[in-house]
Amino acid sequence: MEEKKTDRRTLKTRKAIYDAMTSLLTEKELHKVTVQEITDIADINRATFYKHYLDIYDLYDKMEQDILIEWGMLVLELQDLRSQDFFDKLTRYVEKNANVFKMVFSENSPGQLRAKFERILDGLMGKIESERTGAKLTDKKLVYQTWYRSQGCIAILTKWVEDDLDQPREFILKTLSELDSNTEKIMGK
Repeated sequence: MEEKKTDRRTLKTRKAIYDAMTSLLTEKELHKVTVQEITDIADINRATFYKHYLDIYDLYDKMEQDILIEWGMLVLELQDLRSQDFFDKLTRYVEKNANVFKMVFSENSPGQLRAKFERILDGLMGKIESERTGAKLTDKKLVYQTWYRSQGCIAILTKWVEDDLDQPREFILKTLSELDSNTEKIMGK
């Protein structure tokens, strides 16, 4: 059987729905979001929404799946980069997807995505450091050091996103690179 291609209208509609949902999740908790709010913001009718999703929770689950797939692709790009290039690519990605990260870092967000982003970044940093130093991924020193580094990175990105990217990306890149470089010095590298 031949696989159907998704047409442009469907892609445009899904993007409008996703954008509406990400915007609403920066303002309110998931269980308080309504289909009517999404359809109003996305400028579609309710029948169109229900053509694509069962309810708000189905929409959120599909959004989360899509975001995690995209993050997985990002990890593949980041895993072989040096620190400066790693942070450069990461800050470009966050800047390009600021609306998603506003939702992820929002206090109203369900929280699973933030926790998953933290684990992905921590795991990636641990893998990179393990390969660089030869330490096992279970080495407690490595575990704590990479957690510290990943949480510092997330703290900077969170502040930047919460402040509506009020600082140029280059400033954030420089800040991340300097802090990480100083952390590497403290860690004895």
